[in-house]
Amino acid sequence: MRLTPFKTQSSDVFNKVFDDDFFFGLPVLPMTERQPGTGAFYPALDVIEEKDQYILKADLPGMKKEDIKVSVENGILTIEGERKSETEHKDKQVYRVERSYGRFVRSLNLGSTVDSNKIRAAYKDGVLQLNVPKSEDAKPKAIDIQVS
Repeated sequence: MRLTPFKTQSSDVFNKVFDDDFFFGLPVLPMTERQPGTGAFYPALDVIEEKDQYILKADLPGMKKEDIKVSVENGILTIEGERKSETEHKDKQVYRVERSYGRFVRSLNLGSTVDSNKIRAAYKDGVLQLNVPKSEDAKPKAIDIQVS
């Protein structure tokens, strides 16, 4: 069997478009080093809006709860941690490393539309879920129309 090195093809313009997370209007950690096996780990993040809350889901496979930190300061929600390499490769021939490892930081500007004191986090099966409730001012309100 002959193994050839894995080479990624990328376009700087394409990558630049996806370098920033525009949700809540705050850029996050650039993905310039996001290549398989380079040590840069950038977890995928889903953001779902419901009537009363936002749900954020981050894929953090292989991580322990103790290696993840979630904080809110001055309206900025930050998820950070480090995914560590599982094994040492001394005296072994490694043919392919595609899984990424390393430290990561994701930050989102929550603004005034959420109640940061009521944010809840749960971690199960490698997925971190954050429930971010909307503030009363941000929730949709019905307005009665008077007929005159």
